[in-house]
Amino acid sequence: MTELSTLYQTDYAQWALRNAELLRSGRFAELDIEHLLEELSDMSKSDRRELHSRLLVLIAHLLKWQFQYQTLADRWREFDGRSWRASIIEQRNQIAGLLKQSPGLKSVFDDSVVEAYDDALTLAHKETRLPLTTFPATCPYSVAQLLDDDFYPDNTE
Repeated sequence: MTELSTLYQTDYAQWALRNAELLRSGRFAELDIEHLLEELSDMSKSDRRELHSRLLVLIAHLLKWQFQYQTLADRWREFDGRSWRASIIEQRNQIAGLLKQSPGLKSVFDDSVVEAYDDALTLAHKETRLPLTTFPATCPYSVAQLLDDDFYPDNTE
């Protein structure tokens, strides 16, 4: 086990700083390649998990907006969807920040929407108690709509 491998196990921050120094000085043979690859792989997985999570919540709230909003507004005059709107805004902001911070996620965005939709559908179904058949089988929102701050689906269903 090399000194850097040991440092990885005992002092992660120092390990990261030491590898950064080695990279800057072009001393590539001294890098802890095994752990660097592991960390880079985990970073990508973490970003993808966060994107999935943010899309899941965004899509679920858009589905609730489209398929339950009017029913609740008709039942309770004071219902205005404010908490749903706040959640939609927050998820869009977080997704935009994530895409800015990790631009490589743009290449997997479409697939992430498809993957998140099933979970969003389940969440919307459980939270609204509407039949699953109420909702479309595939995501009814385009990528542009998902990211558009002004897009809220028609809720007159």
